[in-house]
Amino acid sequence: MKSLLLKHNRNISAAAGSTVKIVSILISPMDWQGQKLAEHLMQLLLVCFAVVAFITGYVLGSFQTMMLIYAAGVVLTSLLVVPNWPFFNRHSLNWLDPSEADKHPKPHPAISGPKKKTAKK
Repeated sequence: MKSLLLKHNRNISAAAGSTVKIVSILISPMDWQGQKLAEHLMQLLLVCFAVVAFITGYVLGSFQTMMLIYAAGVVLTSLLVVPNWPFFNRHSLNWLDPSEADKHPKPHPAISGPKKKTAKK
């Protein structure tokens, strides 16, 4: 009975581990270059699916087929772009530690010369 419980606990912990990985993919922040890549990939895929769907629908003379192909393209594009896949996080952001921030001077806004007065009419 104990061995059965141990196997059951291992299966639960393995399932929990995979669930944590899936959740971390969906929730973790994406870096700036990853966001740019996701945007370009989304635009490219949607345009390609739209062209393929239009040509197929035109050749077959079926509006329904055209819409089904485009809908499948939107779903596939969403599956590729919406989750935070690891290839979107190749350029991690390195933030400055608060202790290091005090050592570096803060930038000050540039002060320009006196403003010219304009004559009111």
